[in-house]
Amino acid sequence: MGWCVIRTEDWRKSSYSSDSDCLEIARRLPAFVAVRDSKYAHGPMLVFDQAEWERFTRRIKSGEF
Repeated sequence: MGWCVIRTEDWRKSSYSSDSDCLEIARRLPAFVAVRDSKYAHGPMLVFDQAEWERFTRRIKSGEF
Protein backbone atom coordinates (compact mmCIF):
# COMPACT_ATOMS: atom_id res chain seq x y z
CA MET A 1 0.00 0.00 0.00
CA GLY A 2 2.89 2.41 0.65
CA TRP A 3 3.24 5.31 3.04
CA CYS A 4 0.84 8.15 3.68
CA VAL A 5 1.34 10.99 6.14
CA ILE A 6 -1.81 11.87 8.04
CA ARG A 7 -1.60 15.29 9.65
CA THR A 8 -3.30 16.16 12.93
CA GLU A 9 -5.72 18.49 11.12
CA ASP A 10 -6.84 15.64 8.81
CA TRP A 11 -8.61 13.84 11.67
CA ARG A 12 -12.27 14.54 12.45
CA LYS A 13 -14.21 13.26 15.44
CA SER A 14 -17.38 11.33 14.66
CA SER A 15 -20.58 13.15 15.55
CA TYR A 16 -21.74 9.88 17.15
CA SER A 17 -18.81 9.82 19.60
CA SER A 18 -19.19 10.66 23.27
CA ASP A 19 -16.52 12.30 25.43
CA SER A 20 -14.98 8.97 26.41
CA ASP A 21 -15.65 6.88 23.28
CA CYS A 22 -14.21 8.83 20.41
CA LEU A 23 -13.85 7.56 16.89
CA GLU A 24 -11.87 9.76 14.52
CA ILE A 25 -11.85 9.59 10.75
CA ALA A 26 -9.38 11.03 8.24
CA ARG A 27 -11.19 11.22 4.89
CA ARG A 28 -9.23 13.81 2.95
CA LEU A 29 -6.48 11.43 1.97
CA PRO A 30 -5.75 10.87 -1.71
CA ALA A 31 -7.33 7.43 -1.98
CA PHE A 32 -7.98 6.16 1.54
CA VAL A 33 -10.06 6.62 4.68
CA ALA A 34 -8.34 6.06 8.03
CA VAL A 35 -10.13 5.34 11.33
CA ARG A 36 -8.65 5.44 14.84
CA ASP A 37 -9.57 5.56 18.52
CA SER A 38 -8.80 9.11 19.67
CA LYS A 39 -7.65 7.85 23.07
CA TYR A 40 -4.77 6.15 21.25
CA ALA A 41 -3.87 8.79 18.67
CA HIS A 42 -0.44 7.26 18.07
CA GLY A 43 -1.72 3.70 18.12
CA PRO A 44 -3.11 1.49 15.38
CA MET A 45 -5.62 2.62 12.79
CA LEU A 46 -7.78 0.94 10.20
CA VAL A 47 -7.22 2.05 6.62
CA PHE A 48 -9.82 1.51 3.88
CA ASP A 49 -9.73 2.34 0.19
CA GLN A 50 -12.80 4.27 -1.00
CA ALA A 51 -14.70 1.19 -2.23
CA GLU A 52 -14.02 -0.72 1.00
CA TRP A 53 -15.16 2.27 3.08
CA GLU A 54 -18.41 2.55 1.13
CA ARG A 55 -19.13 -1.19 1.56
CA PHE A 56 -18.26 -1.03 5.27
CA THR A 57 -20.49 1.97 6.01
CA ARG A 58 -23.34 0.55 3.89
CA ARG A 59 -23.22 -2.69 5.92
CA ILE A 60 -23.24 -0.73 9.21
CA LYS A 61 -26.24 1.33 8.09
CA SER A 62 -28.11 -1.82 7.06
CA GLY A 63 -27.67 -3.23 10.60
CA GLU A 64 -25.47 -6.11 9.49
CA PHE A 65 -22.90 -5.35 12.21
